[in-house]
Amino acid sequence: MKIRIKGDSVRFRLTQTEVRQLSESGQIYDSTNFGTATFNYGVVLKRNTEQLHISFDNNGIVLEMPEDLGKNWFSNDIITYDHTMKTSSGNDLYLLLEKDFTCLDNTIEDQSDNYPNPKLS
Repeated sequence: MKIRIKGDSVRFRLTQTEVRQLSESGQIYDSTNFGTATFNYGVVLKRNTEQLHISFDNNGIVLEMPEDLGKNWFSNDIITYDHTMKTSSGNDLYLLLEKDFTCLDNTIEDQSDNYPNPKLS
């Protein structure tokens, strides 16, 4: 799972295995250890949620996805889900959840579990 944060936008990218795990178990988590603190992040399927929603608590972020969408995500061709959320302070926060494709350029990153890039066909 990769996260890109820039300004008021948060983008999550999941590999094939991660999308399968999310669809089957309803949750996926990971963390980054910075030595003095650990940053936790995850995606969870949630009932009674109609749009993507994110929360920041206890050194981590959790992106909530509507359960009915997430349960079928692995088996369908939908690539991305997005939503602009209004925060409690009144700003707009753009959320994007997507399947991770292999890169078109050379990279040292392991991409063996990424989705095939449609631009390579």
